[in-house]
Amino acid sequence: MPDSAAPPACVPSHFQSFLAFDFGQKRTGVASGTRLLRSATPQPTIRAEGDARFAQIQARIREWQPDALVVGVPYHPDGAAHDNTRAARRFARQLKGRFGLPVYEVDERYSTTEALAAGARDADAASACIILEQFLRSLP
Repeated sequence: MPDSAAPPACVPSHFQSFLAFDFGQKRTGVASGTRLLRSATPQPTIRAEGDARFAQIQARIREWQPDALVVGVPYHPDGAAHDNTRAARRFARQLKGRFGLPVYEVDERYSTTEALAAGARDADAASACIILEQFLRSLP
């Protein structure tokens, strides 16, 4: 897995398409996007746990054929890790292990708050969009 602290410049330029995930225990937001457009599109939120979640993720990967995956990792406002931080990072490692694609982690401290403030109907998918767009904007 790419180093989570790796600067975006370490993302190979031939990586053009991405799937992003806003991990949650019961729901996982999903967004797809491309480097060229630097924008993301919300996809239906995955409402499953365990292996059922990964079966749905596998279907999305088959459908979208991304070059890499992006996972939002939450932190406290001061940057400290908490239980959800560890859960999201574990999820990122599981994605890498199960699907063999590069996985990049993005600090998603305020994505849900931003999605809710924007009045998103599906805050999980909107958060995944925010995570992916933040990642795409950071690429050279």
